[in-house]
Amino acid sequence: MPVAAAALCLALLGNPPVRVEVDRFTLSWTHSIEKVEWQEDWAVGPEGLRVLEARVKGSGVGMEPAEGAVLRDGWWAYVPQLPPQRQVMLATSGFTADHTLCAAGKCEPLAKWVRRPAGDESPVEMAACAP
Repeated sequence: MPVAAAALCLALLGNPPVRVEVDRFTLSWTHSIEKVEWQEDWAVGPEGLRVLEARVKGSGVGMEPAEGAVLRDGWWAYVPQLPPQRQVMLATSGFTADHTLCAAGKCEPLAKWVRRPAGDESPVEMAACAP
């Protein structure tokens, strides 16, 4: 019996999901106050979304490196101790740059992946697509 391929589903709140045929992806953003870049590598599986590694380009108030973090090429890298997530809600604000999603060989602002209209600040839901 063939196994269904993993896929990431992205949905602008209240809209049908956009299916991205990947089993791994990277999400990045810049902290609104400290202006420090964050990156997370994720895996998509039957149990949901699992964060594999997180990286922070520096530190700041309330952004100390996580326990066990290792400084690698200017990034504090660590493995978050989180169970797989059924869904992850990503907030949007006119005061910060959009999240960037790198998947399927391209990196684009999240708004482009979900075709968010300009000025719309609806959150985006990330989840593993149903098989």
